[in-house]
Amino acid sequence: MDSEPLRIPLDQLRTAFELALQRIEASAGSAVALEHDYFWSVPGDELYDVLNEPKTITIGQLSESWQHLEDLLADPNRAVGHHLVWLADVLRAIGQDTAR
Repeated sequence: MDSEPLRIPLDQLRTAFELALQRIEASAGSAVALEHDYFWSVPGDELYDVLNEPKTITIGQLSESWQHLEDLLADPNRAVGHHLVWLADVLRAIGQDTAR
């Protein structure tokens, strides 16, 4: 299963994100309401180990992930890589709620 790492050009990722967000705004308006707050979460060290079933499943909370992002908006100098994980939590929920 080892292969070359997948390279994602960030400018293309940004463009894809903008296009998807514009689509959501066109149908949902300027805000979305998420139906659920809690979700199952697999820790990062087990998430991509697809040859082994995860031993640990935790519970995440969308409102907590969103709070981390609001904190980032209030103080952009606090940005850390994990903000992308919290953003992914929220984006996944928006994508799944609006795909219905």
